[in-house]
Amino acid sequence: MARKANSSLLFLEEWLKGVSGINVSGGLVKQNSAPSARSIIQAWSEIRESLQTQKFDTRYLQALRALVSSESTIHVADPQAKLLTSILALREVSLPSESYTLVLRLLYVWIRKSFRPSQALVGSAVQAIRGGFDDRRNLQREPALVAQSVLVSGAFACVPSLSGEMKLLSLELLCRLLEEEECSLVGSQEELVPVVLAGIGYALSSSIEAHYVTLLDFLFGVWMKHEGPRGSVTHGLMIFHLIEWAASGYMRSNDVNKMSLFANEVLETSKAKYAVFAVFMAAAGVLRASAAGVSNGAQNFEIVSKLRSVAEKSMESEAQLLVSSGNVTLASMQREVPLLKCFAIALARCGSVSPSAPLLLCLASALLTQVFPLGQIYESFCKASGNGFIGPELIWVREHLSDVIFKESGAITGAFCNQYASASQENKYIVENMIWDFCQNLYLQHRQIALLLRGIEDTLLDDIEKIAESSFLMVVVFALAVTKQWLKPIVSEERKMETSVKILVSFSCVEYFRHIRLPEYMETIREVISRVQENDATCVSFVESIPAYDSLTSPKDLFMQRIEYEWSRDDVQTSRILFYLRVIPTCIGRLSASAFRRVVASTMFLYIGHPNRKVARASHTLLVAFLSSAKESEDDERNQLKEQLVFYYMQRSLELYPEITPFEGLASGVAALTRHLPAGSPAIFYTVHSLVEKASTFNTDALQGKGSDPGNQILELLLRLVSLVDIQVLPYLMKSLAQLVIKLPKERQNMVLGELYGQVAESDDVIRKPSLVSWLQSLNYLCSNNRTNGSASGPVIDTSNQLAARL
Repeated sequence: MARKANSSLLFLEEWLKGVSGINVSGGLVKQNSAPSARSIIQAWSEIRESLQTQKFDTRYLQALRALVSSESTIHVADPQAKLLTSILALREVSLPSESYTLVLRLLYVWIRKSFRPSQALVGSAVQAIRGGFDDRRNLQREPALVAQSVLVSGAFACVPSLSGEMKLLSLELLCRLLEEEECSLVGSQEELVPVVLAGIGYALSSSIEAHYVTLLDFLFGVWMKHEGPRGSVTHGLMIFHLIEWAASGYMRSNDVNKMSLFANEVLETSKAKYAVFAVFMAAAGVLRASAAGVSNGAQNFEIVSKLRSVAEKSMESEAQLLVSSGNVTLASMQREVPLLKCFAIALARCGSVSPSAPLLLCLASALLTQVFPLGQIYESFCKASGNGFIGPELIWVREHLSDVIFKESGAITGAFCNQYASASQENKYIVENMIWDFCQNLYLQHRQIALLLRGIEDTLLDDIEKIAESSFLMVVVFALAVTKQWLKPIVSEERKMETSVKILVSFSCVEYFRHIRLPEYMETIREVISRVQENDATCVSFVESIPAYDSLTSPKDLFMQRIEYEWSRDDVQTSRILFYLRVIPTCIGRLSASAFRRVVASTMFLYIGHPNRKVARASHTLLVAFLSSAKESEDDERNQLKEQLVFYYMQRSLELYPEITPFEGLASGVAALTRHLPAGSPAIFYTVHSLVEKASTFNTDALQGKGSDPGNQILELLLRLVSLVDIQVLPYLMKSLAQLVIKLPKERQNMVLGELYGQVAESDDVIRKPSLVSWLQSLNYLCSNNRTNGSASGPVIDTSNQLAARL
């Protein structure tokens, strides 16, 4: 009585719902996954009794509902189908309107699960359905009843074991329903669309060709009718997979006539009454089916290959409608939202497609306006915030995250990159600029929306950033594809350099959205940076793209003027500058001193004071890179700039220490300037003076002990300089350090002297070692004498003889 079955394979409409992203749990009644045998037997008994007594009360209706709710597991035998047909054939008895729909559903379950249904019984069922509609011609018909009638008629027509005459009878019934425009009622109920499409799909798969063109006309033309359903992405996906299913059947059965007829009527002939999105999705479905057919060894390879070629030409022709003489603009594309979405998803799902300029341009536009509709989001935000009412107007942002087109963003990006790889240079250049402009706009617009929404509409901002993060992945994958096209030996140096700079600038714009380590990102970065390192002009071009200092601290944007702007709170901008701070050191040797002074220095010093220590540390690293760099053609100018920068560097770093300036960054900067500035440079003297002065500002208690105490760290840095500064600065350092050490408490003096003894003892510098030995002896004496005058303490650590012995 009951049998396990996979309903998604048995019932075409359920499969269409699943592959199109519709919740498959919806149906005539709520599904019961585990009915008992007793309940099924009882339900059939109630129905049989109702027919015998001609009393169709609520028990009869409940019995039908119980059986339909178990449709995925029950098996309807021929005797039960005969019982259902008898109910349909009743003319004098008034039945609840819902019962006709439920009876038709059970007949559908019967025909889909029956191995060899009775020819006579099918004929009786068709006549009963036809008679029922004739009797109710003047009555308003329920859309669900019409849809189920189409479904079961189509299912009858595709049963292999039925005779041609019986199939023809079923197809005539189906076409009669369609000709009477009963399906205009279906447009009012979205959930019935897959039911009607499945009925047509079954009919198209029938082994006879009768009424084939009529069925095609309805399938592709109903979307153009005023009363019909309004075309959507979901409908497009249903058509895509419906045609894939039907075409796969043609290929398996080697139905050459059906393949040729479909190609001629749908793909090769342009019909004004056919909806463009439906034809495009059908062509894509043929491509998907043909790819599987070829891989599985279709019997007629030539016919399948020809069908594939015709489908590709049809897709290109439909895409050309959106391209308008090759002039693609995002503004014009946004007026074709459903069509663009359908194009993108179809190309993502249909497999490989021959390269085509219209397809490439449509994919690029779909990605930037439909898959990642950030421009529309920011525009909506501007309108909503202008009215002081943000949330409700952007509720569609959350809905977009669950939209099928967003979920397919990775596949769409893959299809786009495949098309790009084989495109002409002109079209490559067009889509590259579209992507780079997208990155620039994303940076400019998200800066504003992040500052205005953070802390106010955090949930909305999180949703927007999820979309933006996915767009970052698209940009990275595309940029890698670009490098493989242009950064090759056969490409001109000018094109390589231009491409490298544009990729780096675009990456800087989307750096805020980089939260994971991507191999594609690292590969692209390594490749383009290696190109920038080869050419001075390219390096300067990249560096000059950094936002101007004034725009960082005092943006002129209208939105920024509505808030109390603080540059350090602008996380989107900070991420972009951090990208520059990390990349510029890799090509610093190519950057002239004048360019560094003009473009980089002010921004570097600004971000040395950023409260995020990661950012501040990167600024210190950039200075270290410049101090350690050399450029033969401008040694004097470069050295002069280095000295000038050090004065402000020490002032800026120490005034922010320890609250903001990270000690590691300061230490690396001081070490670099002592190594790379000319011997005896005034900047080094100033550095020593500044460090000693800063150390003096800390309470002597703060200079005790070891570890991460700020005052102690400065003292440790000064001790380290003893072995780093040149011999001309060393006397000044020793004098200044001695004045500082004398003021320390006894325990800390002992520790400092001990550290200095160790340094001098291990030193191999025969030039400075004698001076240090003499200085240490004097310092030891002064410390000892200072404490003797102030207390009764004994000697410090070593006597002069002991010191001499150690050294």
